Amino acid sequence: QVQVVESGGGLVQPGGSLRLSCAASGGFRRFDSMNWYRQGPGKQRELVAGMAIGGATQYADSLKGRFTISRDGAKNAVYLQMNSLKSEDTAIYLCNLNVLGMAFWGQGTQVTVSS
Repeated sequence: QVQVVESGGGLVQPGGSLRLSCAASGGFRRFDSMNWYRQGPGKQRELVAGMAIGGATQYADSLKGRFTISRDGAKNAVYLQMNSLKSEDTAIYLCNLNVLGMAFWGQGTQVTVSS
């Protein structure tokens, strides 16, 4: 059974940084992509950053330069480094794993940016 687990969220002051982790397990040999989404209060879920199996990355235009996605291929894990955080970055951050056309989601990790 495929599992996706996020960690690393918390409370941070504006201008601060956080690093989120997403670990996937469940016996699959390779994934097609692993992505970070977020859903803020009263907002729709949006793509934050993604990484394909070959290493290609994509980012939401508004977040380029502040957020960086990276991968540990040996562990089927991706990370999201978030810098210069703003109050509008407050959201539940969810990891999405795509394997053979199937999508799997974690429970999410809360990020709150507040002074």
